[in-house]
This record gives sequence, C-alpha cells and structure tokens, in this order.
Amino acid sequence: MLSGRRLDLLDPSALDIEIEDIAHGLARVARWNGQTAGAHIFSVAQHCCLVEALARERMPRLDRAGRLAVLLHDAPEYVIGDMISPFKAVIGDAYKAVERRLLAAIHRRFGLPAPSPPELHQLIKLADHQAAFLEATRLAGFSVTEARRFFGRPPRIAPSTERDYLKPWPAETAQARFLERFSKLTGE
Repeated sequence: MLSGRRLDLLDPSALDIEIEDIAHGLARVARWNGQTAGAHIFSVAQHCCLVEALARERMPRLDRAGRLAVLLHDAPEYVIGDMISPFKAVIGDAYKAVERRLLAAIHRRFGLPAPSPPELHQLIKLADHQAAFLEATRLAGFSVTEARRFFGRPPRIAPSTERDYLKPWPAETAQARFLERFSKLTGE
C-alpha cells in the first residue's frame, strides 16, 4: 500500500489497514468495469458515498457506526478490485471468502462488529441495490426495464442525491469526499 503497509490477503490484519489506503484505492477502482458515461470513471469510492447517502435517506436515525459500516461496505475492493456480479458468480466462494475476511479485518480496524448485524446487513443490501439501479440507468446504459430485472424497483431519491452523487467525480474528488465522510462519521 502507499502507506507502506503490507496486507496479507489470505490472513489480513486490522493493524495493516489504513483509511487513506482504502480511499486512495477505491477512488481508482471503476464500477461497471469502466463502462459508464462521463469524463471520469464512476469509482467504488463514489458508489460507497452514494450507498451511504441512500441508507441515510431511508433510515435517518441510523447511528454513526451503522452509517460507517454502510460507507465501508465495499472497502475490500481497494485491494481486490471490483468484479462485475456475473463474473463473481463464476468464481464463486473463493472470491467471497477473501472479500469476507478483508471486510472483517476492516471492521475490526474501525471498531465495527464483524459481521454486521442482520438488520444493518439488509439495509446495506437494499441501499446497494438502489445505487446499482441508479448507476445502471443513469451511467451504464441500462433501460429501466432491464434494470428492474436485476435490481428491483426504481428507488425514490431526493433530487439533491441525484445531483450530488450521480455525475462521476475525478479520482481526487472521490478520494477526498470518501475521506471527508469517513471523518464526519468517526469524528477523526
């Protein structure tokens, strides 16, 4: 990692995880394999900010720890990248096992329970599917009908969420906004 940390992917230690490495990596990993409209990639860091905003809209009283877990839901991708869902299905359990171990180490590093409580896990999945629907239809060329088949109903979102989160940010902006949200949620 740029911080100088060395992370063992098969046995990750919470001591080797730095939020700056996560933000840097996620801001440079493209969602949708880079197949999105716009001058910049739609990064995993921006996606994480969008998912956290959607979860906050859905559950305004969610505590800071819960919102932090939402923000970090795809954090393992800072080292393993983002694979499109059909390819994840082909690879199967090996990828998911590595992803789970990394997420557990990330949660330990930032004082979150690993795994997340079931109700929080459900909220994360729902907000993640809502974000995927929006990204698919606004950025990745899906029709609403096609997106419904994969991600369910179109979410209702505040116009400010659409405006603030669905235009791809430059990597530096995605990194800064992810770190800004992390700092707000942790008080660091």
